[in-house]
Amino acid sequence: MRIGELAQRTGVPVPTIKYYAREGLLPPGERTSPNQVRYDDTHVHRLKLIRVMLEVGGMSVTAVGQVLARMDAPDRTVHGMLGGAARPAGSRTAAERGSPQDRERAEADAAALVRRHGWRVEPENPGWVALVQLILTYRDLEREDLLALLDEYASAAGRLVGAELATVSRVPTADGKIEAVVLGRVLGDAAMAALRRIAQEDASTRTPVPSA
Repeated sequence: MRIGELAQRTGVPVPTIKYYAREGLLPPGERTSPNQVRYDDTHVHRLKLIRVMLEVGGMSVTAVGQVLARMDAPDRTVHGMLGGAARPAGSRTAAERGSPQDRERAEADAAALVRRHGWRVEPENPGWVALVQLILTYRDLEREDLLALLDEYASAAGRLVGAELATVSRVPTADGKIEAVVLGRVLGDAAMAALRRIAQEDASTRTPVPSA
């Protein structure tokens, strides 16, 4: 197909497709003449994947390019993608808030939570960084009572990841497994946010929270 049909099938404007190609997000098409390039269904699929990461995942073009580069790397593995898929650039900056003493205490609390759940994870993991920032935020708001919820969140996360891995293991191809990990991260985060809000409304009607 030509670029106009590719734009029609994906809803991505022609100038944007050309921009993605220049940035390396989209593989080059087959040049059939000096002024004509032909595309196929692999380009349709890649553009849809890019749109998901941008529009649903809220990722930047740079971050999308980083994830796609890892997906396309010849030495990529499911384990490596689980550790790095959708990892934002500069993810450690959020943990630089607060005094050194506050950060040290929050890091220790995060490490203790990880140990309680038997997880093996590097402190460079963006989830670790976000967890430390959450602990700092709870304390800054003087809501240490809510810190107890973190163990509940961790237990739920552990069960969810186990189910995700079981699903990924049933995907027959290596490329399909890698893509499933990325989509699980991007769409899974969005799905959990949506389902949590639905569950909150249901819970509020079944078990109203007493007023102070």
